Amino acid sequence: MDQATTLRNMVKERSQGAEKKKARVITITSGKGGVGKSNTSVNLALALSELGKKVIIFDADFGLANVEVMFGALPKYNLSDVIYRGKSIEDVITQGPNNIGFISGGSGIVSLSNVNRDQLAYLIHNLNNLDNLADFVIIDTGAGISDQVLAFAMMAPEIIMITTPEPSSLTDSYSLIKALYRNPNFDKDNTNIRVLANKASTIEDGELVYQKLASVVTKFLQGRLDYLGMIPLDATIDKAIRQQKPVMISFPNCKASKAYKLVASDLINGTHSANNIKRGISEIFSSFMLNRRL
Repeated sequence: MDQATTLRNMVKERSQGAEKKKARVITITSGKGGVGKSNTSVNLALALSELGKKVIIFDADFGLANVEVMFGALPKYNLSDVIYRGKSIEDVITQGPNNIGFISGGSGIVSLSNVNRDQLAYLIHNLNNLDNLADFVIIDTGAGISDQVLAFAMMAPEIIMITTPEPSSLTDSYSLIKALYRNPNFDKDNTNIRVLANKASTIEDGELVYQKLASVVTKFLQGRLDYLGMIPLDATIDKAIRQQKPVMISFPNCKASKAYKLVASDLINGTHSANNIKRGISEIFSSFMLNRRL
């Protein structure tokens, strides 16, 4: 049995567990660096945790340690240890503040094309356990339009696109969305792309960021974006970064923290809630691997 067939069987098996609790998987990405992507991943996770949700961040931003720095914790293991050293997924989860866990991808994803059938089956089995450990799995990708970023952006049924009012940020976000739409493996009909305007001066500025991006996506890609909200330009974020702590912890009552809490509340109970989660992390990851191998 070849690996593509093995993966298809895994997808089928996991999909049959319809009654099993499934974690909600959200990919957070951006068209360029420096727009606050990892900051958003960590602070949104903290806001979701504050609302009683169990959250695990999967750090897929290889080469950078932004999540580790903000958590103030150095992971002992990463995904490679599950694949090649027989560690369980629980072993490689590093505990951060407020009971948030995070998993370092390390070199695990880069080497996935070389795993054998047994290693792949063990990895998928372990990823399946994340559905029991978390309500939300947040995938923090790298920035830009690399193959790796595109692969992770296509992985989850929900994407949060971090964009700022800067023209270059809008242009790069559109380029990333265009690359997704032109990829034959991107399921545009079953993927929600939500724009989160970061560093916006006013509520109106945030809405304008969304409108500009949504209009070109509609016009040139015949696609649709949703507006998740805005995170205001707030000097306390820079202060928190200098302290190497999330703003939600350093300044829980600042404007930015309150905005993260609003976004988290909307994801749980508002217009962007998801009451019917059809695929858990193991199904998503199996599909991700299948797309990379075909």
